[in-house]
Amino acid sequence: MAYGIRVIGLTGGIATGKSTVVRFFADRGIPVIDADQLSREAVQPASVVLQQIISTFGPEVVTEDGTLDRKRLGALIFPDPTKRRQLENILHPEIRNLAEKQIACARAAGHQRIIYMAPLLIEVGATDRVDTIWVVTVRPEIQLERLMRRDGINHRQAQDIINSQMPLSEKEHYADVIIDNSGSESETWGIMEIAWLKETERCNE
Repeated sequence: MAYGIRVIGLTGGIATGKSTVVRFFADRGIPVIDADQLSREAVQPASVVLQQIISTFGPEVVTEDGTLDRKRLGALIFPDPTKRRQLENILHPEIRNLAEKQIACARAAGHQRIIYMAPLLIEVGATDRVDTIWVVTVRPEIQLERLMRRDGINHRQAQDIINSQMPLSEKEHYADVIIDNSGSESETWGIMEIAWLKETERCNE
């Protein structure tokens, strides 16, 4: 426990249902740090990080009110791996700083465990900040269907987004725990109950 508190790294691909799994933890009073939320905090208007993004990608990625136009930035970096890495190099040091502050607060409040939910936990090399990795996965056809329905996009668009990410099968190789979310919510929670029991038993040994 590098931070004096056990950090469970929760990750998975797009449209795998990480929010369902997070609710399981939240219902048990386990603090959850959401890396996506931290990324939004990092790019507040007039922030140093936002200024770096503007310098790198141009003023067109900012709206008239000075906020980051995430949709426009996404369209710019999505087809270009080099630009995606540039953005990650700008964002992730600040995300790490913000995460460490929240972890310290949770430790000071007496919590024994915390969830760090980060879709890109593995891709950006952030596995060193967690004690165990839990991967939320689904069958490929279900991931595709859920993404199309959630975002209102067609098959080709959804497949392109999925193909731009690390395959779920590859992420599973890093997992200490695999949560198959292909079924119903009750089925997923049944899997979680077993995984959580093993986690608490391990920590009580």
